[in-house]
Amino acid sequence: MDTPAALIDTLKMQRNIQRMQLRAESLGVHLRPHVKTHKCADVVAAQIAAGARGITVSTLKEAEYFFERGIHDILYAVAMAPHKLPQALALRRQGCALTLITDSLTGAQAIVDFGRQHGETFAVMIEIDCDGHRCGVKPQSPELLVIAQLLGASLAGVLTHAGESYGLDTPGALQAIAEQERARCVEAAERIRAAGLSCEQVSVGSTPTALSALSLHGVTELRAGVYAFFDLVMHNIGVCRADELALSVLTTVIGHQAEKGWVITDAGWMAMSRDRGTQSQKRDFGYGQVCDEYGEPIDGLLLSSANQEHGVAQFEHSHVDVVTHFPLGTRLRILPNHACATGAQFGSYIAVLHDADVQV
Repeated sequence: MDTPAALIDTLKMQRNIQRMQLRAESLGVHLRPHVKTHKCADVVAAQIAAGARGITVSTLKEAEYFFERGIHDILYAVAMAPHKLPQALALRRQGCALTLITDSLTGAQAIVDFGRQHGETFAVMIEIDCDGHRCGVKPQSPELLVIAQLLGASLAGVLTHAGESYGLDTPGALQAIAEQERARCVEAAERIRAAGLSCEQVSVGSTPTALSALSLHGVTELRAGVYAFFDLVMHNIGVCRADELALSVLTTVIGHQAEKGWVITDAGWMAMSRDRGTQSQKRDFGYGQVCDEYGEPIDGLLLSSANQEHGVAQFEHSHVDVVTHFPLGTRLRILPNHACATGAQFGSYIAVLHDADVQV
């Protein structure tokens, strides 16, 4: 097969999907996977078959793609920009149960005004800031109730995402941020209800907190995405083992610089992405962990640098006769730092089965 190519180990993926589904069920909540990780209808089908209810997307293009393939319950989990409202309206008019989010009075006003102009009551969730990571309204903010009152019948609930969990790597710290995520989102919902308004859905989630939470009391829905594949960032955080990573990039050795100990591959940043998410963690994997063609990690061999179509693999602490060990044409596999970013570099995956390779 041609390289570079994105490979999915389907057995590992199915185990990862089942693990998160059982986790949600044990915590008494629905699982709404974030499909930006893989953007693949076949993977969504596996998640739905395991018990997931609805999906989360990061673009309206993703929403359109999955709606065309039979998924109706879709949460667009990025604050709604007013110029995108006609696209959202078109989806709802076609029968898509699309839910929007907002984290500002201005954004909420734009949604309400546009809905009135077109006779549409959008379903809208208010994003809550649970950790100062990125977006959202503070649960104690007076603006929360103003937004909720403005949305009125459009208010579907509240949601949050503990992005700060990606900077942690101990069970205790992950459990603490998971509880903070839960408690602050539930607090926001309770404030809204105390004001006499409906707030049915309480949605939380990130892969690290989903796998670390001790309780999700008061929560109705769990969102997570990268768990289907996992990656080296998740491995460093401590929520998966290296042998649970389902996504890898198949590459071919196309040259050497023997005096430097370099193995040149045809997988550069156009294949792996520029994501260096492990750089700030306890273990830096460069642009990825290099494995043999069967997916077994080669100790100390990392993709140390990357150009657009060229990757440089190099041993960290030893000098190896790379020409002898990795002759021209050798096939290798590289585990990615960030599965979402690497997956997005490819238009299709190769599904690695037990007895065959099938393009999906």
